[in-house]
Amino acid sequence: MDGMIAGNIARIQDEIAEAAHKAGRDPGDIQLMAVTKTHPFEDVLAAYQAGIRLFGENRVQEAVGKYTLPLPADMKLHMIGHLQSNKVKQIVPFVQCVESIDKVATAEELNKRAQVSGKSIDIMFEVNTSGEVSKNGFSEYEELSDALGAVLELAALRVTGLMTIGPLGGDEGQIRNAFILLRSMSDRLSTEYPQVELRELSMGMSGDFPIAVAEGATIVRVGTAIFGRRE
Repeated sequence: MDGMIAGNIARIQDEIAEAAHKAGRDPGDIQLMAVTKTHPFEDVLAAYQAGIRLFGENRVQEAVGKYTLPLPADMKLHMIGHLQSNKVKQIVPFVQCVESIDKVATAEELNKRAQVSGKSIDIMFEVNTSGEVSKNGFSEYEELSDALGAVLELAALRVTGLMTIGPLGGDEGQIRNAFILLRSMSDRLSTEYPQVELRELSMGMSGDFPIAVAEGATIVRVGTAIFGRRE
């Protein structure tokens, strides 16, 4: 299994590099996140041994049960699934970043809990770029802009960028348009809030990460293509 995971990671990194070169980008500007939902910690360690340092989890309970502290100093864990305010306290000790902030109230609770822990946490705003009602995230630019303005008052949080999930079952054009929309929203926010360094665009998963790289992704979130199908 370890060899399979290492081989998959090497292949995906080659594909990221190829997509980056085609787009005139530096592959070093793109991080590969291993999404470990439903996969055991042994698989996490296999990915770590193969050079992955950034990991993502979708569910609070699974993250807390799987990522036993202390983690290696250079291992980073991002929360990428929907985060309810009542679960914030549990996740604070484990994560460096919450990519799935879709409400100011969740950010306020995260800020409060981070301050109690004496910790600073990065956040990203999740944007619903496909218009699918099943997805969380901000869908209107004005709503997103207002949220950024409100969150800038929260001392324990640092906004680093935006995150989206491409349309499920969409064709290449629809997927590309979703990623272009995220990039354009980031550009607008950077103009409106020049004091904020929105350096991250977290977009692209196992089925569409080359498109995301072409459209400016700085983080691609890959699970199945690294670890195989979920149980």
